Amino acid sequence: MQIHSLVLPGLVLPSLLLSLVAAAPALAASNETEVRATVERVFQELKSKNYDALYENLPASSRTRLTRERFTSSLRRTQDTYALDRIEIGKVKASGNLATVDTVFYGRLLKPFETEGKIVAQQYLVREDGKWKVATGDNATIRRFLAANPAFVCQLPRRPPRVFVKKDGGWLEFAMPKRPR
Repeated sequence: MQIHSLVLPGLVLPSLLLSLVAAAPALAASNETEVRATVERVFQELKSKNYDALYENLPASSRTRLTRERFTSSLRRTQDTYALDRIEIGKVKASGNLATVDTVFYGRLLKPFETEGKIVAQQYLVREDGKWKVATGDNATIRRFLAANPAFVCQLPRRPPRVFVKKDGGWLEFAMPKRPR
């Protein structure tokens, strides 16, 4: 019996480590699936103008600084200027409680003139209480998480969104006029 008790502990640690290494790709795939599902759900909520549900997908720090009423009313004020059609969800990079997703939003600008458009943007998500929250517009939260994860910044630097309009069958980048300070 003493032989078994000595051998068994020696086998447990290597077996445990082997199972953790084998489970790592499944965990990464699970994170990617959850992140993609969150981005798709948020897009559908924005597209259907379900702004109350959209508010719940903001990180706690954003909800602390911005009331539900202020958030939803600002989105309602702009809802007649565009119509979303679809989203392409590209590369997902997740590390710990931070993730980025390359996305392309397709839609139509309705005011001041009507045209097709697309926005190429990198979405930032943070995991809070086991759920992914979209932090794309919350620069303070993004900076805090990036400061805590410098290796993540090196692997995937931030890129500003790019806006395109359709002209003569092709996409033309639209440069926003700079506002004087």
